Amino acid sequence: VQLQASGGGLVQPGGSLTLSCVASGISLSGRTMGWYRQAPGKEREFIAGVSSGGLTDHVDSVEGRFTISRHNAKDTTYLQMNSLKPEDTAVYYCNVDQLRTGRPRITRPYKSWGQGTLVTVSS
Repeated sequence: VQLQASGGGLVQPGGSLTLSCVASGISLSGRTMGWYRQAPGKEREFIAGVSSGGLTDHVDSVEGRFTISRHNAKDTTYLQMNSLKPEDTAVYYCNVDQLRTGRPRITRPYKSWGQGTLVTVSS
């Protein structure tokens, strides 16, 4: 699988960004797509997932501010990020569940993460 995330950049606190990620090399039918992030000095963490049927899940730290979606025909997932905070600064990655669970959380991500896209929230 190849994962290409894009859309990151520098944004002021309170601002918005939309990330995109295209997955290729596998069939996404029935597979959950999701977003992770890795802040400096921290481990990579799951933040949002969307099942092939459109069920979504967001972790508490981004609930109400971030919204995940997907366009199945384009093999793409999006992450709309609003009300950004300095603590959202991280490299953002997407991934796909190797298993077809129907749940909006990734059980087993692929090992190939791609380069990710850097989001910096700073004034």
